[in-house]
Amino acid sequence: MTTSTATTLANVVASPPSGRPRAVVFDHHEYAASVILRGRPVPWDNATAYAAFFAQAQGLLRPDVALLDLDRLYGHLTAGNTRLETGMAARSRTGFALRTVLGDEDLNRAVLDFVTVFAKTARQPVVLRMPSPMMWLRATHHFSGADDTSALDADNAENASMYVSDWLRAFAGLPVAGLLLDNRTSAGASRGVHVPLETYTPIANLAGNYRWTLGQLDDDQARLQGGAAVGAYIPEGFWLGSDVELPAGGFYLGEIPSAASPEGVLARLGALG
Repeated sequence: MTTSTATTLANVVASPPSGRPRAVVFDHHEYAASVILRGRPVPWDNATAYAAFFAQAQGLLRPDVALLDLDRLYGHLTAGNTRLETGMAARSRTGFALRTVLGDEDLNRAVLDFVTVFAKTARQPVVLRMPSPMMWLRATHHFSGADDTSALDADNAENASMYVSDWLRAFAGLPVAGLLLDNRTSAGASRGVHVPLETYTPIANLAGNYRWTLGQLDDDQARLQGGAAVGAYIPEGFWLGSDVELPAGGFYLGEIPSAASPEGVLARLGALG
């Protein structure tokens, strides 16, 4: 089955719908939760309410895409799920825990229902961000009984990408413009072996078949498959003061911190064009 979306992430980068000189991809979760929700919980359990919350933030910030972080969604849906955790720990084989998560029918149904509402109500092209197969493998590896992830290599990551590509097929019928595999090292974590985007052939083949732009977020830059423009990260300090310059890049990705003031953010949006 081959599906298509009217706009791909590559198209957005080439011609930003916002009219800015460079396309911008915002992770405004922390900022929007602070400014809009004001201490109320993020409505992860109500996809319609979440879509309304998200749309309000999008209207304020005018990014070029609607970025949904599946890692956050999974974090909420799996918290305290002892049934799932028991299943993940049932085998010590590398990758078994990740395969168990991605194959859980109840969890998959909840995720698909949420993403469907999000994708069909978003006013901007939808981009799904998720951990790279290597990062997802590292995050679940302790369920195998091994806390040390230093032995995980590119072969393990490629095997994990087969599980991820099978799981991604559930989104085939949705208007998805792109997939971003988050390969960035978490704060305080040790950097493991770097696995380039080209390793994940199963995901690349699936993305090509569905006409989704595939990219990877590495520590230093974001790269889209196919030689498209390289993305640069907007420094956190950019949102907190006027003396931080933007790095060079073909497009920009930025996480707006919760400490940023609405007035300051509005002023800095002007600097983006």
